[in-house]
Amino acid sequence: MSDIANLDHLINDEIDALEVRLISDEGEQLGIMSAEAAQKIADEREMDLVLISPNAKPPVCKIMDYGKYRFEQAKREKEAKKNQRVIEVKEIRMSPGIGENDFNTKLRNGQKFLADGDRLKVTIRFRGREMAHTNIGEQLLKDFAAKCSDVGTMDKNPKLEGRNMSMFLSPKAK
Repeated sequence: MSDIANLDHLINDEIDALEVRLISDEGEQLGIMSAEAAQKIADEREMDLVLISPNAKPPVCKIMDYGKYRFEQAKREKEAKKNQRVIEVKEIRMSPGIGENDFNTKLRNGQKFLADGDRLKVTIRFRGREMAHTNIGEQLLKDFAAKCSDVGTMDKNPKLEGRNMSMFLSPKAK
């Protein structure tokens, strides 16, 4: 039975400790014994002897069906992976002279992104003489954040970097 790919446990004949503490397949302590005696008990039950705690004194071994154990472990990992979600950063770009309807469209998109659990970066690009009126852009960003306050919170206040002013919003915890 030792032909199973063992990635993180020593099984059966690979265990080189002289003495081991043995735990049965039902989880009861069988005491401290030689590795050969423990292997014999595992063979009688037609199961594998698996080293589960190599650093303990003496090392701890358990009698189990290793193939079944590996299968269930892989199934648990797959289930955990399925429930994970990667948070993306979505970006919305505007200009200081944006029209009201365009602003509302961008606002709806931003609220949808936040509701889906993504972070949001809202950027305003200043061109030419618009740089003299960065206060308009800052007010626009603060207005955007205020209207998104039911689905998201502002991480960073609007900050001017070169010709762009941006702020970050993150979704509210459900």
